[in-house]
Amino acid sequence: MKAAGTALAFRSYLRRFARDRDGVSAVEFAIVLPIMLTLYLGGIEVGDGMAIKFKATMAARTVTDLASQFVSIDNATMSNILGAASTVATPYSASSMVVTLTELTVNSSGKGVVQWSDSLHGTARTVGATMTMPTNLQTSGITVLYGEVTYPYTPSMGYVLTGTISIYQQMYFYPRLSSSISRVNS
Repeated sequence: MKAAGTALAFRSYLRRFARDRDGVSAVEFAIVLPIMLTLYLGGIEVGDGMAIKFKATMAARTVTDLASQFVSIDNATMSNILGAASTVATPYSASSMVVTLTELTVNSSGKGVVQWSDSLHGTARTVGATMTMPTNLQTSGITVLYGEVTYPYTPSMGYVLTGTISIYQQMYFYPRLSSSISRVNS
């Protein structure tokens, strides 16, 4: 008899529990909060990543475009041209951004041959080395400027999940004032 009374009391307790709506909002909030925080913080990280990718593209374009406007480039001018990438990257730090500017002449095989190369925070390409050119630039005898920017993006909050992401952008420009640009080491 005691067992029947206990079972009846337990069922009564379960019915009251099922009808009770106190605390439902708190439970729903506890379930939704981690998802909403993840979406919010992820949105910030994606926005920063996209902004830095845009800045890297603009830096590659700026450096290559500036160099294309010269007939001859000396050391001081090259330093200024490569340094322009830091200005474009503002407000992000450019201390670890690698900027490389190279002049390529396309040979009869459609490969780009390095005529000269300079780099900021990195290693310049080796003079005489060849590289594969895009299909539309495989015309023998043409000279193009090739600008490259590599930005190591470290997400501020998602670093544990992704680590450092290397954002790489490249740009080709034809010299504007002559068929090629001479690089003077002075």
